[in-house]
Amino acid sequence: MSTEHVKCLIIGSGPAGYTAAIYAARANLNPVLYEGLQPGGQLTTTTDVENFPGYPKGISGFDMMTDIKEQALRFGADIRFGNITDVDFSVRPLKVTIDSETSMTADTIIIATGASAKYLGIMGEQKYNGLGVSACATCDGFFYRGKTVAVVGGGDTACEEALYLSGLAKKVYMLVRRNVLRASHVMQTRLVEKENIEILYNTQALDLFGEKKLEGANLVYGKGTAEEKIYNLPIDGFFLAIGHTPNTQPFASSNLHINEQGYIVTNHPHTSTNIPGVFAAGDVADNFYRQAVIAAASGAKAAIDAELYLTEKGLK
Repeated sequence: MSTEHVKCLIIGSGPAGYTAAIYAARANLNPVLYEGLQPGGQLTTTTDVENFPGYPKGISGFDMMTDIKEQALRFGADIRFGNITDVDFSVRPLKVTIDSETSMTADTIIIATGASAKYLGIMGEQKYNGLGVSACATCDGFFYRGKTVAVVGGGDTACEEALYLSGLAKKVYMLVRRNVLRASHVMQTRLVEKENIEILYNTQALDLFGEKKLEGANLVYGKGTAEEKIYNLPIDGFFLAIGHTPNTQPFASSNLHINEQGYIVTNHPHTSTNIPGVFAAGDVADNFYRQAVIAAASGAKAAIDAELYLTEKGLK
């Protein structure tokens, strides 16, 4: 198996990965980027993006990622389709395997594999994805001004999403599987103060329904108990707030520092990790903001950090 060597290898192709490619290419690092299983990342499944600078009329997530990719290509980034299946960060240069058959070494690696939202697994989630179903209230809440929405979850994240939506939507239902919230006391107090938020305890979604877009949810109260009741709840939006799973599977066996939630730990304010030459950007290292513009900014930081590292090591 022949091995190709590069100065800068970027793993992942969302806003962080593509932006890192732009900056690395402009710095003459000749970056190679592997797009992974979902070229363009999660945003390619988003219908409209209205909060990313430079698009005053909004743009589809797919078109926006295409624009950023084309910008990276314009500056000479080598963008390839492939999935990283193994890494070895114990050697120098760093070594990776693509699709279990291609070997590559790199002086620096930028990990920008993102995080995947957790879904319930009901059929309607995919059918109405972008047509009423969302995993990001900050991203899509704007489209539900004056409408009725539901938030799934009972933790702090779900409460934050519900509170944010309460400032936009006419009515916000929280679907909580248990009979209590897992959220902090402070967060629960804030919910009680919002008149347009209603918490539906012991409630789960069985499926979603609607003609061309989401029109409601089929719910069950007290599932498996004598009080079980199935009914339909008319809603315009269905927001998942049950957590995210960082896409760090290929790095699980490495010595990369990953926290209890599965996110890569970086040396704030930089993007460097505990392994010299390895940097992380975007949602794979961010369990708080999860915004495209912030991911893009961290991608730029990672490329700058990689360039500085190469210069310090005399590898540029």
